[in-house]
Parts: sequence; C-alpha cells; structure tokens
Amino acid sequence: MRGTSIRMERIFNRKTGNAVIIPMDHGVSVGPIKGIKSVKAIADAVASGGADAAIVHKGAAVFGHRGYGRDLGLIIHLSASTALGPDPNNKVLVATVEEALKIGADGVSIHVNVGAEDESHMLSTLGEVSRNCQEWGMPLLAMMYPRGKKIKDEYAEEYIAHAARVGAELGADIVKTNYTGDPDSFARVVECCPIPVVIAGGPRVESELDLLTMVEGAISAGARGVAIGRNVFQHENPALITRRICGVVHKGLSAREALQIATAE
Repeated sequence: MRGTSIRMERIFNRKTGNAVIIPMDHGVSVGPIKGIKSVKAIADAVASGGADAAIVHKGAAVFGHRGYGRDLGLIIHLSASTALGPDPNNKVLVATVEEALKIGADGVSIHVNVGAEDESHMLSTLGEVSRNCQEWGMPLLAMMYPRGKKIKDEYAEEYIAHAARVGAELGADIVKTNYTGDPDSFARVVECCPIPVVIAGGPRVESELDLLTMVEGAISAGARGVAIGRNVFQHENPALITRRICGVVHKGLSAREALQIATAE
C-alpha cells in the first residue's frame, strides 16, 4: 500500500488534500472533439492553470507526453466504449494495470455504469482491476454513474450514493460521480462513502458561474475535488477556467470570488 500512498500524492495536492483532475479520455468515446484534438496542447493549458492530474487512454499518454513545463499527474483510463457502438453504456477493459505501470502512470481509472444491462460484467471488471491495483500499489479511480432502465434520475441522491458506495466497497481509492445539485444532499453521499469523492463536470454548460457554484457546493459538502473534462477543455481559455476551479478547490474561494480571477498566470 506504500506505493498507492506515494502515487496518490501525485494526484492530490499535498497542501490542501484536494485534487483538480481533467479527464481527456473522450477521444475514444466521442472522437477528436473540440478541445482535445491535440492532447499535448490541452495538457499544457491545464497544467499551467494549476491542474493536479489528467485522465487519458494509454495511446494518448504516449503521443501527448510533454517532457517539459509544470508536472501533471497521469491517470490511465482502462475501460472504453464508443458512441457508435450498439450500447455505449457497456464499458469493456482496453488496458491493464501492468501497462499503466510501464507507461509511468500515477493512477488508473475505470468506468462503471451501475444499473446498466451489462452491469455484472462491469462490476466483475472493477473487482479484477481493484485486485491488480492492490497488488501493484496503484491508485484506482472508479467513475461510478447510475445509468439504466431502473434509474429515474441520474442525479438523484439515492442512486448516486449507491453508485459511490459500490465503488468504495469493491476496492476503489477514489470515486468520481455526479453532483446531486445541492450541498446538503451531496454531503449525505460523501458521508456514506469512506473514500475521497470527486465530482464529474457533466455536459457542457454556458455559465461559468453555474460551473463554479457547483464546484463550491461540492467542496463545501466534503468532496475532495473535481474531475471536469468538457467544461474545461472546450472553454475558450482552458488555462483560465482551470485556475478559477483551482481557486475554489485549493484556496477556498467562493464561486463569485473565483470568477474574478482575470488571468491564467
């Protein structure tokens, strides 16, 4: 477990204990969309903005490697599906913990849709990956989303709490999940999850204030950070919005205070 602890320090800020993580794994699921056509360019931007880590697939880690500038924790995403497939909710394993180690990763991530038709397969994969992570001392971030026929609202507290708890009980070190929409309900989700919880950014939003208010609410409820992709890399100034998010996550600024940060430097 010592290896896990050491690598976790490359994902979570040592001073605050929180993390700003930027997922850039969307190239597999939806293609080379705006913002991630160049992984190296967006990595430069979010690193300069103060991000702690990024999530990419194994190939992108190779062609997106920078070798200069501010360091950025590397999390390799192990599961995938595409929007072109018959069931995009069915995530399958496309990389291994051992591959991530060889690449030089600080952590790995896996996506599980709790409630999906192929839930049993994804849970089995999560258990297998968790076992390998424990063997090698590799932090595991589990993206746990309630999605399926029985899920009436993907942002409902009961479903999010259940999904987060599944990730924790099956051996993840960090859970990424949806924000419930308000601090009180999300605080109850965090209370029932014994490992760090970070919130997903969700669909692209038009209002920065709404995004930063969501981050502020999550942090006030006990979240340990964020894992926000499209609302960062598709922003007109990714470095600046990253710095504003860091202002909330690491400096305790309110959403309106963070919005006053005027430059990326």
